[in-house]
Amino acid sequence: MQYKIGTKQTTKMVELRKAVLVYVAQDADPRLTDRIVRLCVESGIEVQWVKTMRDLGDTCGIDVGAAMAAVIPDSSEDE
Repeated sequence: MQYKIGTKQTTKMVELRKAVLVYVAQDADPRLTDRIVRLCVESGIEVQWVKTMRDLGDTCGIDVGAAMAAVIPDSSEDE
């Protein structure tokens, strides 16, 4: 599995139905997270909440925080 990190990339993966899971940081701005959570519910994609943006960055293997990230199968091609 690989990650697409950030609002734009996560949204794109959900809209293209390539995401199998979306991580969302609880401390991220609700103006960003509300839309992605709604899209995931509409698309039947599981949302998993992570306590902080920093924790989410650590989960994804990056040195900075992230508001959200999509988990996609390795076989999905980059768009």
